[in-house]
Amino acid sequence: MHLPDAPRINPSILAADFVNMQSELARIASADFVHVDVMDNHFVPNLSFGPQMVERIQQTSPIPLDVHLMISDPDRWAPGYAELGAASVTFHLEAAADPVGLARRLRGIGARAGIAIKPGTAGEALYDVLDEFDQILVMTVEPGFGGQGFMAETMPKLRALRKEARRRHADVWFQVDGGISFDTIAQAAEAGADTFVAGSAVYGADDVEAAVTGLRERARAASLEA
Repeated sequence: MHLPDAPRINPSILAADFVNMQSELARIASADFVHVDVMDNHFVPNLSFGPQMVERIQQTSPIPLDVHLMISDPDRWAPGYAELGAASVTFHLEAAADPVGLARRLRGIGARAGIAIKPGTAGEALYDVLDEFDQILVMTVEPGFGGQGFMAETMPKLRALRKEARRRHADVWFQVDGGISFDTIAQAAEAGADTFVAGSAVYGADDVEAAVTGLRERARAASLEA
């Protein structure tokens, strides 16, 4: 699997037109991954895609899938998404019974293993297991709904996680999800993020390709200044 260089822009199809999904996926062909939010109306108070839809997106998408599972019992369900061919599968620390064991199962299937933490979850919970994951997702909104405002108070946690990963020589990506726009992406990049989920900032733009390019360039400039 070819891994795109940072910064990576992963548009969230939660902001796309579901009725025209194939054309909506084609519009983001210049992005690095398509971010697919799976919500079960249990772990979060919303319902989105399930395995059948994700499988169809996998068959149709011109770019790899970055699946974010906002679901209960990921230990049971997450491997199935890796088996569908998703390049990356991220589950929540707050929902998993055996995060390390699950990450190893995902990697064994061939997917990158990601773990997400809510704004209120301490980053220190991941310090000792950073090298077990390929991606750490620091939520910059409460999970479950698109269109929320960016929570700048999560940036110290991201910065500390990035510092700890460097100290431990852990080869891990740092993703942010929630409220990422041209106004906020620089803050996240300066704090150590290298992978950015953007929904309305991409799909709400008049020129989607220009939005992807602009976000990437802004993140790159900010990371160089950090």
